[in-house]
Amino acid sequence: MAGTPTLAVVLDGLSTAGLTTGCRHGVPWYVAHLGSQIVSALSAPDRPLADGLADAIERVAELHPGCDLGNPGTPSATVAILRENSESLDHLVLADSPVVFDGADGISVITDLRVDEVLPDLKAAVEQYETHTGEHREALQKLVSAQRQVRNTPEGYWVAAAVPEAAEHALSGTVPGVGVHAAAVMSDGVSRLVTEYGMATWSEVFDTLRAGGPCELIDTVRKVEATDPTGRRWPRYKSGDDATVAFCQW
Repeated sequence: MAGTPTLAVVLDGLSTAGLTTGCRHGVPWYVAHLGSQIVSALSAPDRPLADGLADAIERVAELHPGCDLGNPGTPSATVAILRENSESLDHLVLADSPVVFDGADGISVITDLRVDEVLPDLKAAVEQYETHTGEHREALQKLVSAQRQVRNTPEGYWVAAAVPEAAEHALSGTVPGVGVHAAAVMSDGVSRLVTEYGMATWSEVFDTLRAGGPCELIDTVRKVEATDPTGRRWPRYKSGDDATVAFCQW
């Protein structure tokens, strides 16, 4: 996560599932550098978010030219950005880290679920096994290997990696600031409390954020996951995914 008083950036590094990436730095390095570059690229408050993201992706690629950036598994991340202007709120999502608004007209969720539309058979194969088993690990590696072949292609889905063009495929827009009471920018490791586990509504998520902040919401997610550590009730890729939340109120 990175940000300023008017900018919130949440990145979620994609799992390598133990496969090679062609990069000696790794996913955490990529995420850390991309976050700081996005903040720098969007220092001008009127710059389009997609332009800033494209610039940031290019800058990070220039930081490790000795790595194989053409490797389909090169370190990559989902992106969710929220920026406050004088009378509006700009948002951008690339892959499944959402931006959620709580306003006078109710809840509005901005998310990009194109990854869910590809390779359904391989996903189903992963979900038939409990986590922490050899069968689950093998099925997950097959899925991730296949996902890499369609990642950042018109036939697949888009994430931030080494190609600035991916930013052109982000979902972005602007909403009037008036009437928006709060917003949450989060990784899918948090949003699954609503979308996959069905253990809270978005209104309840905002109630939790107002009462105890991001730490309490993440703790709630972990407590839910602890009731199903091997993924029997909620089949998933891992027992608990990375969880990050930026909570904004007006």
